[in-house]
Amino acid sequence: MRFYVLTLFPQVLHGALDHSITKRAQEQGLVSINCIDIRDFSGNKHRRVDDYPYGGGAGLVMRPEPVYDSYMSIKDRLKPSAKVVFLTPSGRKFSQKEAEEFAKEDDLVLICGHYEGIDQRVIDEIVTDEISIGDYILTGGEIAAIVLIDAVSRLIPGVLGADESLAFESFTDNLLEYPQYTRPQEFRGRAVPEVLLSGNHKEIEKWRHERALEITKLKRPDL
Repeated sequence: MRFYVLTLFPQVLHGALDHSITKRAQEQGLVSINCIDIRDFSGNKHRRVDDYPYGGGAGLVMRPEPVYDSYMSIKDRLKPSAKVVFLTPSGRKFSQKEAEEFAKEDDLVLICGHYEGIDQRVIDEIVTDEISIGDYILTGGEIAAIVLIDAVSRLIPGVLGADESLAFESFTDNLLEYPQYTRPQEFRGRAVPEVLLSGNHKEIEKWRHERALEITKLKRPDL
């Protein structure tokens, strides 16, 4: 899968994604993360990409031309059906279901906003999806892009060492994941549940499902 990220701060994404699982995925050719610096398309020697909003108000707005031109610089590499995602607090909330849908794509373009946002005209022109990772405000879209790339990448076949583990993660079937235990068998007086030591896989599966139901009801009844 190919990610193309239109951003003012490529180094932020590389700093977070050039490690661990996403690094290995890139090295294995399963995922590519391409950062396009919007400032390279500013059209002025100061590399300025923002201006004051029409109608007045605090802050600055990203101009449409640099964003559009940065997108056009990669357009010929994309499949015609490629989704262009604008990361914004006003978008629909990102979820595991969204991640699964995005993981089916060959190309995914992510646009990282800054300041008071991006001129609406370029959003209307090229964006197919507006996504929010939560009901709060971030300084810029890079952190949201990192979250989306990480969540989607691990769903690409071969990225995780054991793909079967995906079937038992939180939010599968709208349930949170059951508790996990490892060695030692006892820690500060707390023992591993006996059923997990029994070797009875049917009973273990039943126990895990029951714990998942209990935890979901307690922590996320909305699910």
